[in-house]
Amino acid sequence: MTDHVRPTIAVLTDEQIAQVHRYSLRILSEVGVRVDSERARHVLARSGGASFAGPERVRLDPELVEWSIERAPATVDIYNRRGELAFRLGEDRTRFGIGVTSLYYQDPLTDEVIPFARRHMRDMVRLGQALPLYDVISTIGIIQDVPTRVADLYAVLEMVANAVKPLVILISEERAFPQALDLLEHLCGDLATQPFVIPYFNPVTPLIINQGTGDKVLEAAARGLPLIYSSYSMAGASAPITPAGMLALLNAELLAGLALCQLAREGTPVILGILPNYFDMRTMVSFYDPPSMVLNLACAEMMAHYGLPHCGTSGSGTGWGPDLLAAGTYWMNQLTSCLGKVGLCPFIGDTLNSKAFAPANVVYVHEIIEQALRFAEGFPLDDEAVALDEIGRLGPGGNYLASPQTLRLFRRAYLESAVFPRWTMERWLAEGRPRADVLLRRHTADLLEALTAPEDHDDLIERGEAWIMAHA
Repeated sequence: MTDHVRPTIAVLTDEQIAQVHRYSLRILSEVGVRVDSERARHVLARSGGASFAGPERVRLDPELVEWSIERAPATVDIYNRRGELAFRLGEDRTRFGIGVTSLYYQDPLTDEVIPFARRHMRDMVRLGQALPLYDVISTIGIIQDVPTRVADLYAVLEMVANAVKPLVILISEERAFPQALDLLEHLCGDLATQPFVIPYFNPVTPLIINQGTGDKVLEAAARGLPLIYSSYSMAGASAPITPAGMLALLNAELLAGLALCQLAREGTPVILGILPNYFDMRTMVSFYDPPSMVLNLACAEMMAHYGLPHCGTSGSGTGWGPDLLAAGTYWMNQLTSCLGKVGLCPFIGDTLNSKAFAPANVVYVHEIIEQALRFAEGFPLDDEAVALDEIGRLGPGGNYLASPQTLRLFRRAYLESAVFPRWTMERWLAEGRPRADVLLRRHTADLLEALTAPEDHDDLIERGEAWIMAHA
């Protein structure tokens, strides 16, 4: 009989899951949410499960929420640009992506921080395409060297022209969202048939479906696209300072967004999650604290209970580039995500409180992901793996260097880093005592020099630029 040892982590009991759900239902039915979008209010009003406590505040009946949970798909098939199934979120392992919406770019060799430009979007998308353990590419930066009114369109164009992987798109100019989808459909055809584009939306915590989010959610649902609905909060500022209060409140926000999506178009695939930051009032800086990671896992368990796909935190923003500060948060986030029920970690690579994007972070975290996935994989425990006959044959004092099992498995028995060599002390001294971060920065620079474009890059850029000139 084959058995497998798999390390796991869980934070909520079944009763605690039920308790969080009850709290969230009370928040929605007694407090309600503010809905700024007239279109969204109309969708909710015609449901029969929503009541208005004023012109914009909407209270949601528990029955409507339960109906929404039942109607939403448990899994989402995500494709690449070529129409090939990339992964199935909801019954798959944790998936990872790079991004998101930084204003600056941090040079991997010098740490110089400069405004994020179109060429940075091009190169960072290609970097995400080149590193195999990144499953999606999210909008990486806000392009500063093109007119603001078309910056989102050029960002989408660079993403689709420089990658084949699935894309998570964030549009900063709310009016540009339908245009961005029109551009993508012009270049790639119908997006809903085999969706490789996943729009990402945030409500405004606490308990506001702002007009831009409400309108964009309805636009995405009308086009049959899967979408990510994720609440960003700051404990003690925009959300309760206790983890329990934050979880109940943010879970309520997610359920409100889910209800809007299902009322707009029943069966809309919705991926739900939270970004539970903390807020330092002395420095005015938001950050991920260890309880943030616990809340991330708790939210993933709530979504698993509902039978809904999950999108969580990525551990980004901490540190001043590829440094010890960032490493600790990245390790905690990626390892716990792989051990828990986290579905998607889409925003790896930003630094300096998420204002800048650091390609060296992307490369380093790729190393972390490889090790975290290997840790979560565990190991088989059966007769073949133990190999009692081999142990018996070699006996006390035996040498396993040339045993049949060693010769068969040694090439995949352990990881070899593409960045950090496994040197002896003598070799390290002979190489001039290099620092690990120096090797990382050099390796990142070498990767950037070697990046290539998809074969249809030039055609997509030419057609996309012509469309933007004609329509924007």
